[in-house]
Amino acid sequence: MQSSQLKRREFITLLGGAAAAWPLVARAQQPARMRRIGVLLPLASDDPESSIRVTAFQQGLEKLGWSEGRNIQLDVRFAPAANEQQVQILVKELLALSPDVVVVQSTAPTAAFQRESRNIPIVFVLVGDPIGAGFIANLARPGGNLTGLTLYESSVAGKWVAMLKEIAPRVTRAAFIINPKTSSFAHFAHDAETMAQSLAIELILSTIENASDIGRVIESFASLPNGGLVLPPDATTTAHRELVVALTARYRLPAMYAWRQFVTAGGLMSYGVDVVEQFRQTASYVDRILRGSQPAELPVQAPAKYETVLNLKTAKALGLTVPPGLLVAADEVIE
Repeated sequence: MQSSQLKRREFITLLGGAAAAWPLVARAQQPARMRRIGVLLPLASDDPESSIRVTAFQQGLEKLGWSEGRNIQLDVRFAPAANEQQVQILVKELLALSPDVVVVQSTAPTAAFQRESRNIPIVFVLVGDPIGAGFIANLARPGGNLTGLTLYESSVAGKWVAMLKEIAPRVTRAAFIINPKTSSFAHFAHDAETMAQSLAIELILSTIENASDIGRVIESFASLPNGGLVLPPDATTTAHRELVVALTARYRLPAMYAWRQFVTAGGLMSYGVDVVEQFRQTASYVDRILRGSQPAELPVQAPAKYETVLNLKTAKALGLTVPPGLLVAADEVIE
């Protein structure tokens, strides 16, 4: 009797355990819900930087459990930020796909998304002054549907001017080349001018909008003695970096850049954030939003690390002697 009761209890326990497991098995067999992520980069689709940045973002997502085709779909679009009409078309196109979250690089495209949607979460990256641009209320609590990563503190603009003077002591005037429509012009100009005055450098604010403007500004500035260039982060000059580097070589102008890719293309020196790392970090914001966090409550992150990249070959071509301290401080030296 006891034996039959024991067997009956074991059978009921086994049956109950199996029944409890059925929903788990059913859930395990159901495919994960596909989440949609829109991405807009202010670069041409065939620009090598485009694939580098998208790949870094995908790698960041994969480490957090999101892989394309399994539980996320990436809708990636490319358009130079200076092409406002094309940017606007792609913003509308991406929003029409009803993404769960949007990732966008630089100020002008971010503003375009903000104008079109106050509901869809937007994660920006490489934006110079999100408060001044009206994207967020403050860094700690953004307060709306936007959050992300800032690009530079405004004081870095002074650092660019100082580093130009350090590597090219003869410089007494410098052109500060920027497109105010695609960058945070006011955010950088004040600190750059303050540093220039302290170093007895005449800083000429040179605004551009396209390749023709870039050529005109550099060519006219090259006729002045003891000149140099400072190029803050800007989608327009970045898109035409090969032209910028070619002109600085032709007119033998020392130039200081915010982006490493100018230096790898033959430019003199850069001081700026690690762009690849910025895109990897962007994935953490997307992950938290997909898991239920609100952009309004996700603090905006400032860069924690800057890197100096120096092209010795270019320095020699310009007849510059690199100070030993600058050489030692460089994170990467291209020879």
